[in-house]
Amino acid sequence: MPSKAEQYEEVRKQIRSVVTGETSETARYATAACLLREMFGERFFWTGFYIVDPAKPRELVVGPYQGTMGCLRIPFGKGVCGAAAETGETQLVEDVHAFPGHIACDSRSISEIVVPVKGRDGQLAAVLDIDSTKFGAFDAQDKAGLEAICAELLTA
Repeated sequence: MPSKAEQYEEVRKQIRSVVTGETSETARYATAACLLREMFGERFFWTGFYIVDPAKPRELVVGPYQGTMGCLRIPFGKGVCGAAAETGETQLVEDVHAFPGHIACDSRSISEIVVPVKGRDGQLAAVLDIDSTKFGAFDAQDKAGLEAICAELLTA
């Protein structure tokens, strides 16, 4: 079985090969959510994107995802997704119930990683949100792998 780092490299290449030249950001997000969920299966209980709403630039709106129903809107600074949007930094949370201001879109989520996605202009375009039903499901390898994917998702 390939290592986690090798899995991330493989899925990064898959995503890049599908989205290169694609002009629709929605298609790019949908492809990434699907391929990540396919690669990592049940460990990725909820996998998707919250997109910066152009009409409300301090608010995220749910975008393409795989999993149970997500929250529709999340203000910057609120919950794990809002913290990633506010700070522009990846949020790696072992136990979401201990995270100040956590938003429980699905009570089965226990741990979460949220990675900022920048557009071609270098500004925040979205966040990639991945939840797990297991405590401490994400680590530094997940952070590195997902950040590499997000760094080129809209620029490939």
